[in-house]
Amino acid sequence: MDIKRAKQEIKDSIEAYLAKDEFGAYRIPAIRQRPILLMGPPGIGKTQVMDQIAKECRIGLVAYTITHHTRQSAVGLPFIREKNYGGKTFSITEYTMSEIIASVYDKIEQTGIREGILFIDEINCVSETLAPTMLQFLQGKTFGNQQVPEGWIIVAAGNPPEYNRSVRDFDVVTLDRLKKIDVEENFGVWKEYAYRQGIHPAVISYLELRKQNFYKVETTVDGKCFATARGWEDLSQLIQVYESLGKKADREVISQYIQHQKIARDFANYLELYHKYKADYGVEEILHGKWNTAVLQKVKAAAFDEHLKIVSLFNGKLSELFTECFLSDAYVTRMYEYLLHYREGQELEAGDGQATEGTGNRQVPEVSGSVRIPVSIGDELHRAEKDLEELEQKELLTRQEEIILKRVIAALERFTISVKGTLTADNTEFEAVKALFQKEADAREALITRTSETLTHVFDFMEDAFGESQEMVALITELNANYYSVWFINEYGCEQYYRYNKGLLFQERYQSIVREMDDVEELLNTGLK
Repeated sequence: MDIKRAKQEIKDSIEAYLAKDEFGAYRIPAIRQRPILLMGPPGIGKTQVMDQIAKECRIGLVAYTITHHTRQSAVGLPFIREKNYGGKTFSITEYTMSEIIASVYDKIEQTGIREGILFIDEINCVSETLAPTMLQFLQGKTFGNQQVPEGWIIVAAGNPPEYNRSVRDFDVVTLDRLKKIDVEENFGVWKEYAYRQGIHPAVISYLELRKQNFYKVETTVDGKCFATARGWEDLSQLIQVYESLGKKADREVISQYIQHQKIARDFANYLELYHKYKADYGVEEILHGKWNTAVLQKVKAAAFDEHLKIVSLFNGKLSELFTECFLSDAYVTRMYEYLLHYREGQELEAGDGQATEGTGNRQVPEVSGSVRIPVSIGDELHRAEKDLEELEQKELLTRQEEIILKRVIAALERFTISVKGTLTADNTEFEAVKALFQKEADAREALITRTSETLTHVFDFMEDAFGESQEMVALITELNANYYSVWFINEYGCEQYYRYNKGLLFQERYQSIVREMDDVEELLNTGLK
């Protein structure tokens, strides 16, 4: 199965393992909670997906690459203890707590979360001395004489033998105690992830044209040659930073990440043409709704693969705008929640008369014993900072949630500084903050308007240049593969998109993504509250 399906399988297993009966006991006892064994080629996201699962399930995560460990760190160090048996004293060997088990208890103490995932990577690549310990761990959920804490699910990952000469096969006795999931690379699934992660559009469009180059491992006279999903993602980040610094990622740089010379050379040529077409066809001007007959004729005369590169350039810019609209909308919505709390505090303050005028050093009144009422925007800033700190401590923040909260905190800092010294007898702090927030909301609306206009310009140009053609199919396909574009169109509409999406029979795909989008937004809202 692909990594997306494997992720859902693991989440379903975790939900089942952590389900409790009316007495608070786990419905599936620990002895029957089979460890999950995730087997698949390297670089397809097995490790990364575990972090996503832990955050989405709101549970802890302790991850180890077991090949970095010795038997002593996994089992613990031996020590001599005297015990009395039948009236006689004997010296016996016991073991200190395993470093891995200790890390689980440390995580519980650090985060306050008592359930989680113990993830052991490269489980089938351990040394000969450690192999029996790993078998004991999978069969009995212990390291030495230390049990994995109740409520912690064991997930292990390994690579098939064709990718690693150090692999050890599990016997039937061990496999019969595991929930084994075989996972394979899948470009279509990775592309959905790539849009969510902001992978460079040149990487996405190249792999769309050369799907066979997405994941390839070959043995040649010079050794292993390979291209993996991990390599493409890391290369994408480098290209994006290079572009911001005015640097160029040439074939030598690309081959440091895509360690398959033929594929690296092919992508380097593609990337060079990608940037060339951006200038040759005046893509930025087209995005602003400016093109003429000469540009249309030049585009129509170009080869089909050039047409697809132009579509990719459009999608790249649109993807940036859609993503920023999503983050801006989430930021303003979250900011509004903090300001609602602030307004309620102002109303309570006006009613109880506990606080004095001004925004200086005031005592914050309390209600119901411990709930503190915000009496200045600075109090709300401290609350947001505390929310971020608590989520970071629990290690439950996704990158998206972190960006949103940090934007809120930065805005509240600006608001706090701005209102100082600007208030008059007729201008309360709340009114000043309300005006500042309105500017943020206006900026969001301006961004949404600009994005809608850009999307319209792209469709207008596509109609003039290609009509209802394969190029339009390519555009709609990519819009439907991008979570953020579907979110934007679902929220703010686009008549041309709806027309072509229906006419080209993509409506089912659109509805599928909308359903997935609703689930993710519910998770995001839950995580930030």
